[in-house]
Amino acid sequence: MINKILIANRGEIACRVIRTARKLGYRTVAVYSEADARAPHVDLADEAVCIGPAPASESYLRGERLIEVAKQTGANAIHPGYGFLSENAGFAQACADAGVIFIGPPPEAIRVMGDKAGAKARMIEARVPTAPGYLGEDQSEERLLAEAERLGYPLLVKAVSGGGGRGMRLVHKQADLAQAIVSARREAQSAFGDGTLMLERLILNGRHIEIQVFADAHGNAVYVGERDCTAQRRRQKVIEEAPSPVVSPEMRASMGKDAVAAALAVGYRGAGTIEFIVDDKLNYYFLEMNTRLQVEHPVTEMISGFDLVEWQLRVASGQPLPVKQSDITLTGHAIEARLYAEDPYSGFAPQTGPIHWWRPERALYEGVRIDDGIREGGEVTPFYDAMVAKLIVHGRDRDDAIRRLMAVLDDAPLLGLKNNSRFLRDLVDHPAFRRGEMTTTLIDQWLEDAESIMQRPVAPREAVLVAAAAFCRKDAAQAGHFGHVRSASVAAYDLKLQADGQTIGVRVTPATDGTVHLRLQGEGEGATLRIIDHEAGRAGGTLRYELNGVRKKVLAVWAGASLHIVMQAATFVFTEVSPWPSQDQANDPRRAVSPVAGVIAQVLVKEGDRVEAGQQLVSVEAMKMEMWLCAQAPGVVKAVAGATGDQVQAQALIVELELIETEAKES
Repeated sequence: MINKILIANRGEIACRVIRTARKLGYRTVAVYSEADARAPHVDLADEAVCIGPAPASESYLRGERLIEVAKQTGANAIHPGYGFLSENAGFAQACADAGVIFIGPPPEAIRVMGDKAGAKARMIEARVPTAPGYLGEDQSEERLLAEAERLGYPLLVKAVSGGGGRGMRLVHKQADLAQAIVSARREAQSAFGDGTLMLERLILNGRHIEIQVFADAHGNAVYVGERDCTAQRRRQKVIEEAPSPVVSPEMRASMGKDAVAAALAVGYRGAGTIEFIVDDKLNYYFLEMNTRLQVEHPVTEMISGFDLVEWQLRVASGQPLPVKQSDITLTGHAIEARLYAEDPYSGFAPQTGPIHWWRPERALYEGVRIDDGIREGGEVTPFYDAMVAKLIVHGRDRDDAIRRLMAVLDDAPLLGLKNNSRFLRDLVDHPAFRRGEMTTTLIDQWLEDAESIMQRPVAPREAVLVAAAAFCRKDAAQAGHFGHVRSASVAAYDLKLQADGQTIGVRVTPATDGTVHLRLQGEGEGATLRIIDHEAGRAGGTLRYELNGVRKKVLAVWAGASLHIVMQAATFVFTEVSPWPSQDQANDPRRAVSPVAGVIAQVLVKEGDRVEAGQQLVSVEAMKMEMWLCAQAPGVVKAVAGATGDQVQAQALIVELELIETEAKES
């Protein structure tokens, strides 16, 4: 019997497990790294123990330390969450050897299904459809290159022990394969301790559809519908929904039957997911099995009414599944949006920094659920995954769910660092998503083609007007309240604002009644705006204003000298333009600087090397993403300021170049 549970994870999944454990009367123990000392999951648990420094390899991936803490606190069960050690057969076995209940499948089931090549071979034996590929033991680069030629392009290079998009590379042509093999192997070795790779032919225009399975120790197994996870960027999921807009009841039953058979074939127990790739003719092919709870499990919970974490705890306690297959009914439609601390308009580059505003409770109306592991005043660090929260909605049908999700994204902004909130809103409102025509590579194609959805939103006129009125009163605002406009004796003056590199001139004419007349540079007609009130003053909140006779409201938050204004899930950060010139080091072709805080993964040049424009110099890894710094112009390497494994801050200089002047053409 379980008496106390240690959650061997962090962030939103740790909070999620703690809440269900508390509902069932279990005491909980949280673990945390030094970087997570003030994280919400630490306060939510009954007890908490620090397990090491910030890097996961020195904290959350230390299985022996986790078991030691379980013994120390009297916890006789460990819930691994997802990621980290959740699919590590060695850790599951170590728990069993120590007499600690591992809330997950048996070690052998993890071992069999965790080896993607071995799992695929099992599926072939069971005559489950699989995509063509190479699963051999010969891991030499020569053999992989030869097998790639046999399979044809495009193809996927995949880590056999991978997951969550790590250790996976999409290769379109032979010239890119060698670097993809090196990069995928290095990432897989770092993340999973196993650099073994497999090759798989890419199913073009495919959809990612997975089946939720659950099995107990009494021979019972069920499937709880499907989830459509097709909306992805760089092989990582962005939006998930249930049910899939393309799956018929007959197709669901067929996929569910195959998924349950696969689970039973390996003696599975607990929550698991069988992932399929579906082609444009709705043929499905086995991809892999995730031997854990999935990030996107809430959409299944929303349409089924079940608490899957509760099922995990009951099954781990030896109880049978609470339902039979015939008892399961699915109602309505659910969609989950993953809120990432990343900039979708700069290649989805991860972002770190302080959280100025996060108040999701403002958006918790009927049919809405928000799972998070962050708090206002906290910080997003470069050590872990970029996902900080999940916004989940349930509606009567798909259109209802889409409308609700757009409203939640509007009403639950994350301020302080760039994130993908506006991109998510635009994505679910995009014709391709609304018509159910997404593919796993469509977002990447949009990025490559610079489609409008991938263009950074420009501050709309109304946001500029509100910001201008607020800056007119900024002195009083910083004192904690909104007072009168600067000076009624000033007939008019010019104000310059900046937002995302855009400089906007505004002609301001104040009036004695608290209104201001505003005219943007280049406009013939202006507008009259009056700020009615701004709740919580400097701390931000709802700003109510009247524009041309219509009363409106908007979220506006002061952060030092900057004003954050949110409109349609997009955050526009306004500052007054300084009269002093600035130097943009990021655009200096002589300096290769890190775009984010992270760790140097690879250095390809040394002092004295000659480089050409576009040549790769250094790669930096942060939040599961590898970013390459390239030479902006021909030059000679003057200095290299970092080595593989070094931690770097954003905008840190790594490579300095001496530019080579282009020879003048003969006249």
